[in-house]
Amino acid sequence: MRNGKRGANKSKSNGAQSEEMSNDALHELFLDELADIYNAEKQLTKALPKMAKAAQSQELKEAFETHLEETENQISRLEQATKALGETLKRKKCKGMEGLLEEGKEMMEEKDDSSALDAALIASAQKVEHYEIASYGTLCNWAEMMGHREALELLKQNLAEEKATDEKLTEIAESTANQQAHQSQ
Repeated sequence: MRNGKRGANKSKSNGAQSEEMSNDALHELFLDELADIYNAEKQLTKALPKMAKAAQSQELKEAFETHLEETENQISRLEQATKALGETLKRKKCKGMEGLLEEGKEMMEEKDDSSALDAALIASAQKVEHYEIASYGTLCNWAEMMGHREALELLKQNLAEEKATDEKLTEIAESTANQQAHQSQ
């Protein structure tokens, strides 16, 4: 809690106090989730080059390289959103992303010399994308509720990029990667 905020609430009616405390609680939750997705994106910048290197198809390599650039821009937008709120990002480890990336690493190692490698990489990447889509969707909703318009616009850009990446990965899976994995049996 911010200093002095609670004391100021005590003199208000119960309705006003509850609403302000609720807004403050949501704002703190919002900042916590921003820190979480920020760390998730930072972790992803380390994983994407490895995924691009492992990919067998040029199209998938390029998709991972493009998403690395987008991820770096998304990190910048998260920093801008936080600054627009007059806040600083907390230090937090995103355990969800850590787990997804570890699972992806294991799958990559298991399918290293397999024609199913690209399909495995896409499956792992889409789990990550869905995690990010859920996080950005929640953040956008909260930003809108609290009237954080500048942060909302920046977060919407990140959400749109995550959705587009997910769609691109689906296209690659359906057009080539899944077929290659299936035909090699």
